[in-house]
Amino acid sequence: MKGQNLKSSVNKKPGSCTNTRSISTRRAMRSGAEWLACAPLETQKEFLNDLGENELLSLPYLFEFWAFEHQLPPAGDWRSWVIMGGRGAGKTRAGAEWVRSEVEGSRPKDMGRSRRVALVGETIEQVREVMVFGESGILACSPPDRRPEWQATRKRLVWPNGAVAQVFSAHDPESLRGPQFDAAWVDELAKWKKGEEAWDMLQFGLRLGDCPRQCVTTTPKNVPVLKNLLANSTTVVTHAPTEANRAYLASSFLDEVRARYAGTRLGRQELDGVLLEDAEGALWTSAMLEDLRLEDAGDISRIVVAIDPPVTGHKGSDECGIVVVGANCEGEPADWHAVVLKDATVSAASPAKWARAALAMMDEYGAERLVAEVNQGGDMVESVIRQIDPLVAFRAVRAAKGKIARAEPVAALYEQGRVKHLRGLGPLEDQMCLMTTRGFEGKGSPDRVDALVWALHELMIEPAAKWRRPRVRGL
Repeated sequence: MKGQNLKSSVNKKPGSCTNTRSISTRRAMRSGAEWLACAPLETQKEFLNDLGENELLSLPYLFEFWAFEHQLPPAGDWRSWVIMGGRGAGKTRAGAEWVRSEVEGSRPKDMGRSRRVALVGETIEQVREVMVFGESGILACSPPDRRPEWQATRKRLVWPNGAVAQVFSAHDPESLRGPQFDAAWVDELAKWKKGEEAWDMLQFGLRLGDCPRQCVTTTPKNVPVLKNLLANSTTVVTHAPTEANRAYLASSFLDEVRARYAGTRLGRQELDGVLLEDAEGALWTSAMLEDLRLEDAGDISRIVVAIDPPVTGHKGSDECGIVVVGANCEGEPADWHAVVLKDATVSAASPAKWARAALAMMDEYGAERLVAEVNQGGDMVESVIRQIDPLVAFRAVRAAKGKIARAEPVAALYEQGRVKHLRGLGPLEDQMCLMTTRGFEGKGSPDRVDALVWALHELMIEPAAKWRRPRVRGL
């Protein structure tokens, strides 16, 4: 790589639907800083010495050189680019740099692709303090000769080339009625209280130019406006967890949030940037499961491992659900409680592989029994297991009812607060939140949930049905 690769370039004239970059790097230089950081010291020195004075001054503002892959817009014709990530994943910087790439030309006074931009956040204050004046905002990212002027009274930014970015609050959707734009940057869409109304008004105004586009930077949340946007065929998505930007985050912050939220559903949303969906009419919800979180299992009198084996064992097979659950069943059934200890589900596993995985959980947790559904595999299930451990305490169970009928009494135990979860059960909990009274609304089969249901039937539901209060017989 030589210094001339960093020279300013413009690839398409204004109005083209392909992105025009004002201060840009060639495609081979995308994320070039990562390459440079890994290069030998001599290579680093050679690279920097080859740069001319102007190129050296421009280098801090060549975002494509410094950016992570999730911070760069995908190729192709799209209308909406959603940057979905955890807290501190670099979403704001990516949004600010995208606005720069839209409005700037090859020279300070040259026109860019867009001339009228909407900056929309939850409130005016948040747009100003985060998107405009923030440490990763537009003003901080702009080189001196292209830095826009903030006009406070008119709530807008004006670039040297005449491009304008107007500030709007999602709390006031009607303020978007009337103005028109050829680009928009939307921040934290998922937390807008009037999300759908404000989003609709913005779409009506995004009508200038040949191909108006918008960038959405947000931490995900299970809200209709975001889910509908992601389902749109003209939407593209890049994603990153908080950890992706760890080089620019305080280590004490990372240590604290990892200790507090790692392995929880809230952590998967706020740190991993994963959209956690609760289906309408779900038997379990994200809020319910988060309230049932434990740090320690406490006293447990009995542990079982339950498996829901797949019919086949190739790459396209269903998962083999393997779940470890413990319970304290002392006293009356109303006082019994259970803790889900581990989801050890395996994918694309042969019968021997999932049998060994289940038996390994038996050994690790000192489980008293292995419970397996045999509707599909019949005697083969027990046969495979006993080939590995002939003496294992094994119980075969057959489903006489449908999945929902079996799951509903288990869901009732959760509603009563009698089943808790340890951390690290994210994929299992995702399936749980897609189990509804109408059936499973996810992809494939809910093998993890099936295994969980069998475990709790074995530990609590069936014993409670047979339990009788001891009585003194009268003479």
